Amino acid sequence: MWLTGFDVPCLHTLYIDKPMKGHNLMQAIARVNRVYKDKKGGLIVDYLGIASDLKQALAFYAAAGGKGEPAVAQEQAVQLMLTKLEVVSQMFHGFAYEEYFAADTGKKLSIILAAEEHILGLENGRKRYINEVTALSQAFSLAIPHEQAMEVKDKVAFFQAIKSRLVKFDSTGTGTTDAEMETAIKQVIDQALVTEQVIDVFDAAGIKKPDISILSDEFLLEVKNMQHKNIALEVLKKLLNDEIKARTKKNLIQSKTLMEMLENSITKYHNKIITAAEVIDELINLGKEIQAMDQEPQEMGLSDYEYAFYTAIANNESAREVMGKEKLRELAVVLYQKVRDNASIDWTIKESVKAKLKVVVKRLLRQYGYPPDMQMLATETVLKQAELIADELTRKEGLLNSES
Repeated sequence: MWLTGFDVPCLHTLYIDKPMKGHNLMQAIARVNRVYKDKKGGLIVDYLGIASDLKQALAFYAAAGGKGEPAVAQEQAVQLMLTKLEVVSQMFHGFAYEEYFAADTGKKLSIILAAEEHILGLENGRKRYINEVTALSQAFSLAIPHEQAMEVKDKVAFFQAIKSRLVKFDSTGTGTTDAEMETAIKQVIDQALVTEQVIDVFDAAGIKKPDISILSDEFLLEVKNMQHKNIALEVLKKLLNDEIKARTKKNLIQSKTLMEMLENSITKYHNKIITAAEVIDELINLGKEIQAMDQEPQEMGLSDYEYAFYTAIANNESAREVMGKEKLRELAVVLYQKVRDNASIDWTIKESVKAKLKVVVKRLLRQYGYPPDMQMLATETVLKQAELIADELTRKEGLLNSES
């Protein structure tokens, strides 16, 4: 339910499901006491027990005639909002973001991208900007519907749009913000963004819309040639991070290797060892590495799970030299089969089943001539890989048994 910045006389029932006090509580209650046609009255449904807070608010307004501390508090919020607005505006020094407000919708998207690029180019720009816009938004949510707050609503909405993109591409962030603050922002969001036009966001970003794999050579080339290099870096980092995370549930060694490569490139960039253009090249090469890894199971005639066990046992140079690719492939197929045969509900927490599987793995490694000095490590890695896919294997076995 929107609580501020609009009028709805027909509202007859309000459900209170979040804490409120003083001015905000009185403003919320006022939503149902408006006269409207045949409306007989208003109903407040209290889920939280705000009776005491309501009594205090009513007592204050009765004594002060509806004037007093809340108005002072709002004035303070307005001053804080204006201060934070100035701080955020200064971060765009040298960037003409004002053009955004008179631009058409397609141009608006381009300006947002350019503004994001500008912030990412500042020293510690992402963190500073997110913190300052969060503070601005909190003050703004308390200041509305004050006249000065309404005058700057478009600017606040623009700054929020940039922040949303920065948070979205932050793989370490949750991508969420305080619900009450976001509700207040959405009430006064820039109406110019509401359009009947169909806007291609890939065109706005200067990228051709991919109709094939997101990590195809064509798409990686488009990203490399993007005008805004900092945004290109963020896009690549986000895409690669998501691709790698999707593999963590299926292939232990592959996902670990790829994540280390990604983190290594980002760390070098943050330490200013390489430039934005250079780290983009490294991430593009990582994308191509992922492509090659996706092709290898098919080329070897292995399923995804069989290939996961292959990477588990082929993860050391001595094994690859002693056994060769084909023998490791055969061992991977047998290991997967043995793990699947032992899959049962809760088998990963049954010590007897785990012990039995460990013996089977050790025997197979010796049988196929796996290097003795690496057998202990390989056994542990195979068992970890087995646990990683345990739930999926158990589910598949259950489906097969039910069908038979």
